[in-house]
Amino acid sequence: MDTLRIACPDLNGAARGKRLPAAALPKVEKGEARMPLSACNLDIFGRDIENSPLVFDSGDADGTLQPTGRGPVPMPWLPRPEPLYPVMMMQNGAPFAGDARAALVAVLDRLATHGLAPHCATEMEFTLLDGDTDGAAHRSAARDPVSGRPQRHADICSLDTLDRFSAFFDDLYDGAEAMGIPAQSALSEAGVGQFEVDLAHRDALRAADDAWLFKMLVKGMARKHGMTATFLAKPDPEDAGNGMHVHCSMMQADGRNLFDDGTEAGSDALRQAVAGCLAGLAESTLIFAPHAGSYDRFVPGAHAPTGISWGYDNRTTALRIPLSPPAARRIEHRVAGADSNPYLLFAALLGAMLYGIEGQMEAPAPLTGNAYTQELPSIPTDWKDAIAAFAEGRLMQNIFDPLLIDNLVRTKRQEQAHMEGLSRAEIADLYLTRA
Repeated sequence: MDTLRIACPDLNGAARGKRLPAAALPKVEKGEARMPLSACNLDIFGRDIENSPLVFDSGDADGTLQPTGRGPVPMPWLPRPEPLYPVMMMQNGAPFAGDARAALVAVLDRLATHGLAPHCATEMEFTLLDGDTDGAAHRSAARDPVSGRPQRHADICSLDTLDRFSAFFDDLYDGAEAMGIPAQSALSEAGVGQFEVDLAHRDALRAADDAWLFKMLVKGMARKHGMTATFLAKPDPEDAGNGMHVHCSMMQADGRNLFDDGTEAGSDALRQAVAGCLAGLAESTLIFAPHAGSYDRFVPGAHAPTGISWGYDNRTTALRIPLSPPAARRIEHRVAGADSNPYLLFAALLGAMLYGIEGQMEAPAPLTGNAYTQELPSIPTDWKDAIAAFAEGRLMQNIFDPLLIDNLVRTKRQEQAHMEGLSRAEIADLYLTRA
């Protein structure tokens, strides 16, 4: 039987949905397919959130699933690449406030009232591990496909390493093209079995969709090739972490970049957006580091920022203004781990930029030199502190609906209770195939 899939992201970014017979397509296209609202709010293990108002208090009510307009996209990792229709959860005819994609749409709608349309690109880092997901996955890097021997060392920007994994990357690029994902350069990274693929600039909602779908593609293609792919921020506490850097420019109705004033320094609006991001960084760390093991990535001197700072062409700062032609002036946000939910990440980042622009905030002087050696306000480096900062943050309340804030806090506190008493290695093993 021919079938199709429908799926939306939960707050952890996991795809939640259904497999349906192809005959159900008219119902899907009309937005008549249904799923419990609580499916948008499950913990990392796929369990209901205890005492959630979305479950028993409301009778575990259904919402309807509205196609986003992106589908159908193939799922080329399956034996039969049947179509996937990305959907967004609706409640009473309006976007559900607890839907991660709806949170980003709400921020973009606010930006649109100012005549602004952000364009974003992502750098997607992931680690290929030995074995498939049938319980054989562990924290050993994938074996060299040519020699069959375990990889023991990283080899930054090695063409030889890329070529040895060429069968995987050939399928990955073909799959990305089929799914409409603009995969650009790939390189071997600083971790053993770690790679990065850059996705091209495009409008922010499409870029977030790309990032979400790309994670599914990478994991699926890894399984097809007898490996496991993880986007966990720190798969091995002793090795390099996986980040998801986001580059963002702000386009105006006339097609000009708001951040471009013809100079290398960029416009006043650029620095206002930077100031907003810095103001919201501590409150939004839970978005950028959502899991127990995410905080292992924040190690001084390891290319993951630990201080709240910004600078021009400085990879030790949390926010970097890359060297570029003035028309391409942009902010590179370097804090988020690859295990972040792209929709919440973009919403937090763009919402903070808008906050700074609306308030005409002033950024501090750009940092020069090594940020790790300077006294700076610190990004929360503890999961519990990050949860509290998000729950209480005024800027987060300016960006996210109260329902989403409450749901995410409940989710993370439930996960935190589950993780208590576990070692770092045990935590990493639990998250490997889920992040």
